[in-house]
Amino acid sequence: MSPVSETVLANATLVLPDETLTGSVRVADGRIAGIDPGGAVPAGAIDCGGDLVMPGLIELHTDNLERHIQPRPSVDWPHASAIVAHDAELAGVGITTVFDAMRVGSIPSGKARYRAYARGLASEMLDLRARGALRISHFLHLRAEVCSETLAEEMAEFGPEDRVGIVSLMDHTPGQRQFRDLDKLKAYVMGKNNFSEADFEAHVATLKALRDRHGERHEEVAVAEARRCGAILASHDDTTEAHVAVSAGHGIRLAEFPTTLEAARACRASGIAVMMGAPNLIRGGSHSGNVAAAELAGLGLLDILSSDYVPSALLMAGVMLGDLWDDMARGIATVTRAPADAVGLRDRGRIAPGARADLIRVARIDGVPVVRGAWVQGGRVA
Repeated sequence: MSPVSETVLANATLVLPDETLTGSVRVADGRIAGIDPGGAVPAGAIDCGGDLVMPGLIELHTDNLERHIQPRPSVDWPHASAIVAHDAELAGVGITTVFDAMRVGSIPSGKARYRAYARGLASEMLDLRARGALRISHFLHLRAEVCSETLAEEMAEFGPEDRVGIVSLMDHTPGQRQFRDLDKLKAYVMGKNNFSEADFEAHVATLKALRDRHGERHEEVAVAEARRCGAILASHDDTTEAHVAVSAGHGIRLAEFPTTLEAARACRASGIAVMMGAPNLIRGGSHSGNVAAAELAGLGLLDILSSDYVPSALLMAGVMLGDLWDDMARGIATVTRAPADAVGLRDRGRIAPGARADLIRVARIDGVPVVRGAWVQGGRVA
């Protein structure tokens, strides 16, 4: 997105890093040029009528692209069209920077097989970005499946030039972490794959055998490859203090979706930022039966939100936290400044002079936040 010359968003409720105030924000050459308090509307400015103006949202973990790639079971939608639609959807709900989650590590054989796709899809994404087809800023988030056959080979296909911002350690071995409750796993897997009881038992045995055979080596590979690519390393579904201790030993500073209060407290003690799902907060609990995001928020143990599988949830949950804490700046920081800081993007995530002019204008209609405009580097994208 090419920067435009100058834009002024005036008579807005500005969500600044530590406060909200009525004022205007001036944008020039893709950056925030200044902040002026008061409700005045200069000639040529956009009158926001008191709407919230906040930094563009930053999404660290979303599976949304997969929904566009496969809109129905067994339907492989043309990838360029899917990527462009995904990009436009995110812009429309206020997300201006995204780390697109792509799985690395496959099981190419068996009834529940899943094959490698990340390298090809990432290349298509990066090509569309280079050609100016995308509205917002895209980075890659490689979800390293340690319980797989091909993790090392797939990770080796990526390098520092690929905008890999995050590598997360994913361990979906049945009976632990997210899948401690085998009955919930059975309902999910059997429904998704049309498995019989025997199919499910065979699937569980296969995954456990893969973890025993490759798990430790794959963790070591993922940690080393994240460093080679210059990516932030994240944990996923930490459940116990022991899990968090291993994460801390790897140098992890971002925990995605810890499943228990015990793990969240251990993360805080180890200086690891806790990221929870926005749908968990909005729905009032985890669909997997894990710890509720609202509980962690109430205890001061929630640092970052992710939309996970519902892009529009990110803005809604950030505003909900602002209401819950009676501090809109603090709530919005969980979807702007905190995720930016977690991945080292110091140029965005806040309204401050010199920052990237990634901004959104948000109205609240019957309590629901509605995006009325989105700008990336000062250029309007929604």
